[in-house]
Amino acid sequence: MADLVKLALKVAVVASAIVFGDIRTHAADLVIAMPNWSSGQATANILKVSLKKEFGLDADVVEMGTMIAFAGLDSGQVDIHPEVWLPNLDTLVKKYVTQAGTVAISPIGVPAWQGICANRTAADKYGFKDISDLSDPKKTEALDTDGDGKGEMWIGAQTWSSTTIERIRANSYGYAKNLTLLEMPEDVGMAAVDAAEASDRPMVFACYAPHVVFKLHDIVRLTEPPYDAAKWKIVLPTEDPQWLSKSNAAVGWDTAHYHIAYATSLRKKHPEVVRFLEHVDFKPEEAIDMSYALQVERQAPSAYAEQWVAKNEARVEGWAKQ
Repeated sequence: MADLVKLALKVAVVASAIVFGDIRTHAADLVIAMPNWSSGQATANILKVSLKKEFGLDADVVEMGTMIAFAGLDSGQVDIHPEVWLPNLDTLVKKYVTQAGTVAISPIGVPAWQGICANRTAADKYGFKDISDLSDPKKTEALDTDGDGKGEMWIGAQTWSSTTIERIRANSYGYAKNLTLLEMPEDVGMAAVDAAEASDRPMVFACYAPHVVFKLHDIVRLTEPPYDAAKWKIVLPTEDPQWLSKSNAAVGWDTAHYHIAYATSLRKKHPEVVRFLEHVDFKPEEAIDMSYALQVERQAPSAYAEQWVAKNEARVEGWAKQ
């Protein structure tokens, strides 16, 4: 198992070297990792614009997966990650924050939650109200969209750590037997929700908040047994090839929150940036607005960030003057 972990991390380090090989030769003072979800994209660009405005620092925003981002933070090739979700990334936080000390997490987090949701049609017409309803094959037939007699459920994007955990949860609860679990980019998954709403068709899917889907549609969160640490055992694919059979999580998610992460090397290079990052305090409703602007209005993250910073000038200055 240790060899597999080392191999996975080596791959991430090599990949990060390829991604960042030329960046440090450019004029950019900082590198900000950008995840592939809308609030993270908006936040990455808001940080870029703010750091230029307050400190005159140029930052490159580079889209990358979480493993590559943490390997980059560890090596100093990446300076900032705008949204590190917990408990999803506890394994990486333990390795790089607790053990190696090369990455730090901002003390201010955004409260969040994760779970499984149904649209109102699925909840009221077909009875999807509790997680146990997904284990009833007669009910899940209603979620069949391709005619094979088996329902489908979107569990997240392929690169998300939560997607792996949702597959573990589906296996632990038992509904993986009678549902096809789909891994697709978020914009595809959300487009499917929009289509289901437009056609009054039932849909059940992995969900998290804050998210714009709750602003757009009448969405119901399925009830689940409360989180119990004794019943939550997550083994990741990078830790063991038998990760799915060795994992168990037949309970709800623990309380979630996400934070800005930064390379601890910034404390010497740009201590003013560290002070700034540790005072950034986004609110859940702002994350929803970010998602709406990027997903629904199709605003470019960079353009949205320029407007956001201009509208929140005093607040950004306050973060910088702490």
